[in-house]
Amino acid sequence: MSEKEKTSGGGPLLNYIINNPEAFAHNMANIVEQFGKAAAAYVEPREKGAVKPTLADELTEVTKTLAKVGDWWTRDPQRYLEAQTRLATGYMDLWSQAMRKAMGEEARPVAEPEPGDKRFTDPEWRENQFYDVLKQAYLISTRWAQGLVDEAHGLDEHTRHKADFYVRQIAAAMSPSNYVLTNPELMRETISSNAENLARGMRMLAEDIKAGGGDLKIRQSDTTKFKVGVNLALTPGKVVHENEVCQIIQYEPTTEKVLKRPLLIVPPWINKYYILDLTPEKSFIKWAVDQGHTVFVISWVNPDERHAGKSFEHYMREGIFEALDVVHKVTRVKEVNAIGYCVGGTLLAVTLAYMAAVGDDRIRSATLFTTQVDFQNAGDLKVFVDEEQIRILEERMKERGFLEGSKMAAAFNSLRENDLIWPYFVNNYMRGKEPFPFDLLFWNSDSTRMPAANHSFYLRNCYLDNTLAKGAMEVAGVKLDLKKVTIPIYNLATKEDHIAPAKSVFHGSSLFGGPVKFVMSGSGHIAGVINHPTRNKYQYWTGGPAEGALEEWTRTATETAGSWWPDWHAWIVEQDPTMVKARRIGGGRLNPIEDAPGRYVRTPA
Repeated sequence: MSEKEKTSGGGPLLNYIINNPEAFAHNMANIVEQFGKAAAAYVEPREKGAVKPTLADELTEVTKTLAKVGDWWTRDPQRYLEAQTRLATGYMDLWSQAMRKAMGEEARPVAEPEPGDKRFTDPEWRENQFYDVLKQAYLISTRWAQGLVDEAHGLDEHTRHKADFYVRQIAAAMSPSNYVLTNPELMRETISSNAENLARGMRMLAEDIKAGGGDLKIRQSDTTKFKVGVNLALTPGKVVHENEVCQIIQYEPTTEKVLKRPLLIVPPWINKYYILDLTPEKSFIKWAVDQGHTVFVISWVNPDERHAGKSFEHYMREGIFEALDVVHKVTRVKEVNAIGYCVGGTLLAVTLAYMAAVGDDRIRSATLFTTQVDFQNAGDLKVFVDEEQIRILEERMKERGFLEGSKMAAAFNSLRENDLIWPYFVNNYMRGKEPFPFDLLFWNSDSTRMPAANHSFYLRNCYLDNTLAKGAMEVAGVKLDLKKVTIPIYNLATKEDHIAPAKSVFHGSSLFGGPVKFVMSGSGHIAGVINHPTRNKYQYWTGGPAEGALEEWTRTATETAGSWWPDWHAWIVEQDPTMVKARRIGGGRLNPIEDAPGRYVRTPA
């Protein structure tokens, strides 16, 4: 008996012996009961017609795409044989090394996880031969499948992109780390707790399917710990205007003097605006107010069937244009600094091009947070965009007049499947543990719907046809040309962005006709933006004009530790440093409607 077996009181198999059969049986009965509730939560809304079956369309798309990969390989018997031989050789090599290890000889691993892969860190993935072989067989198989996509040279780029994405999703789902019987950590936890973890997990699964209205809405944070207006979105302010599309919030000043130019923020409507106003120690809005900005924010409506016909033009006119009118009424100042975040930045860019075409010069500087105006390098979201998929989506949106927020949230989460899906699946439903309360992930799950007309225009004109970059987009009968936008622009990308890739943001800088300051922050789409200076996290890069390749620009750029916020504020002050007396809310000309954050942001999806 080895020293390890002595200290553990026996062999390693003792880790997998049930110590309380009665408790185990009780928990198994509970699992069956909770599984019935989960099944009922899934089936009931489908029987009532509240949820339309869409899985068939999605599986058809996956099957058709992967069939094109298979067809390319099978059309040539020689390369088909080579592919099969490659897989068989990997398995035979694994078998050979496993036999050597079983006989006590030195054996080398045939396949090892990538550095940073957190799924296989438990020692038993290496020391227990069953789990070691299972892990390596999984890695051999998934890398072989990925290789089939990479080497299928006869595919068009869009099909290859989709195939690569689908193989990655399937590989993530099939990982042995996701399931009790194939994960040593989960198996030990199940045995030691007499399956109580699975009973808790099945209860949470039933709750999450019910919360998702028949679809699984994986909880990423403890939702009981946060409430908008109670411990999130706390910056003091008032709703001073509202219409069918949005509310306009003005925030109370905290300084005696403020910059003459007020600041209008255009957030994305795909999520809610309070990502910019989480807790006070993270809030960009509060920080901007404290720097002497008179801050106005658009809080978009969470649309329903009444908003089906609201288009980009409506969001421009009833959103940005009405907000500019409100700012002028309150401050008596026409010149405004504007910020747009993600799709809010795309709308802002569209609006700037329209304003340039019609001679409207109220916005005097623009800041774009992780914003795409050229969608040629738009990343994995383009997987979901082609004529057939958009047509199917438009047919679904016609039924209710909007796209459910859960659909967009699922698409965003799938871009980082091994960070935003499967770790929570394992933690919640296999371990039966509540996720950690995290304000950013609470916001991430607080999804919003998209009006049918707006979303269709966005997908077709931006992701599918890239009309804004080509100078072919039309809004309200006006053809838009970004080269006519000559105001100064601060264009922020984030290095690890999966939604608006830094390369895409970088190349979009060259489309504008005026001076563009390109800045790249560390981290991703959210953390790279929401980075308060007091936190001393990440870094940012500044340099010359956004020309050539991003990699070349980065090599010569200056790296600065910490938040980019002070750099942005200094840039804003450079545009116009004039200070005036702080403005009171409403300016004596608009009566406040309600306290910030307002009703619109509280409406659930």
